[in-house]
Amino acid sequence: MNVTGRTVRSLLLPFAWRGRETEGEQATERLADRRSTLGRAFGITPFVRWMCGVGAVVAVTVLAPLPALAAKYAAIVVDARTGEVLHEENADTITYPASLTKMMTLYLTFDALDEGRLRLDQALPVSAWAEAQSPTKLGLRAGKTLRVEQAILGLVTKSANDAAVVLAEALGGSEARFAEMMTRKAREMGMRNTVFRNANGLPNMEQVTTARDFSILSRAMLSDHARYYPYFSRRNFVYGGRSLHNHNRLMSRYEGMDGIKTGYTVASGFNLAASAVRDGRRLVAVVLGGKSAASRDARMEAILDKAFDKPGRGQDAPVVARAGDEDAPRSAAKGKPPAKPETIAQLASTVSTPAAVRPPARARDEDAEAPKGDASKWGVQVGAFSTREASNRALTQATKQAPFLLRAAKPAVTPVKANGSTVYRARMVGLDEGTARKVCSELTRHGHRCVPVSPNEKL
Repeated sequence: MNVTGRTVRSLLLPFAWRGRETEGEQATERLADRRSTLGRAFGITPFVRWMCGVGAVVAVTVLAPLPALAAKYAAIVVDARTGEVLHEENADTITYPASLTKMMTLYLTFDALDEGRLRLDQALPVSAWAEAQSPTKLGLRAGKTLRVEQAILGLVTKSANDAAVVLAEALGGSEARFAEMMTRKAREMGMRNTVFRNANGLPNMEQVTTARDFSILSRAMLSDHARYYPYFSRRNFVYGGRSLHNHNRLMSRYEGMDGIKTGYTVASGFNLAASAVRDGRRLVAVVLGGKSAASRDARMEAILDKAFDKPGRGQDAPVVARAGDEDAPRSAAKGKPPAKPETIAQLASTVSTPAAVRPPARARDEDAEAPKGDASKWGVQVGAFSTREASNRALTQATKQAPFLLRAAKPAVTPVKANGSTVYRARMVGLDEGTARKVCSELTRHGHRCVPVSPNEKL
């Protein structure tokens, strides 16, 4: 068999369309695959094999960057609590999600865990279709099994395509049916321009989204599955004797960033959905279509810095966030975000898994302090707002974030004077000291303002 230019191109081009998460992995894996494939196909000599390898490296440097340059840049930054858009550029431009797709795969997995359809220690079968997925992957073998928690960690660190299919088949019966479930959930969330065709984000011209849609999914992940969110903070995951590092390298240098997911294909460019918290304020941001991982990360840093410097607007913005400070507004003390649990087991020691998330009863409308029976109890204050309605919403959101800890607490909205105007303190009362401090630790970790209120402070 003669080795022609057309033969070599036909072998090289399929690799250019595979999704990779880092530039280094792309070059290394393509070079290794091409050397192996050419050698087996043509039985060429070591010298010719070396020459083909050199040609493959040249092809990688020429082919890989060019399609990425055609990807449309898009970005958005949103306040995680209020939904206020702080920055947007081409936020509704249709593009490809790449491995950000796995965020929806994980969202539905977390749904199944909450509903008892899956367990973290449950062993799931690996199919031949899962084994056949392109890198990046864990290297699963058909007929073996993979635990649910291993699959989750494989997705958030290695961005494993084979593990995503294992979860999809377990929940949907097939990847195609699971993709339909993903699209239906996207519509329920308000992701109007998103269509899923697979569970991992490997190239499919029909699998499309927008930056705005993935900001919606990012906020939903934080609000609906707060107990599982610490998985996205994992820096590495050991599987098969290998330590697999999280592809989101920005977490290691951007203050307050604790997730969420990277993505890359040639057609999509370099994508990143991220969340960061500073001074008790959490933002989510999405960058799509980066020309390189480095430029994408630099752009993410720039838009987050600018957004953190911009004060929140609207009635939901707290006027007073500290207890016992009715005379003048005061912001929360500046500092680094609290330490995050490394595993769900550690998180469970702080927040137990509830049977269901239920909002608190509507705060009392009368202008009165907490009941006398709670006077000797601790409480927590989640803010002081310009309207009673905003205070009620803040209490509802707080209960969603810490439902177990706040299950016996009572909501209290109290008007107070501040700088000649009335603000409404939003508090949950009827707690012991330890629970109050745990509640504030949990809420602060998720970007909410919170301060414990002792019995010596007026409730």
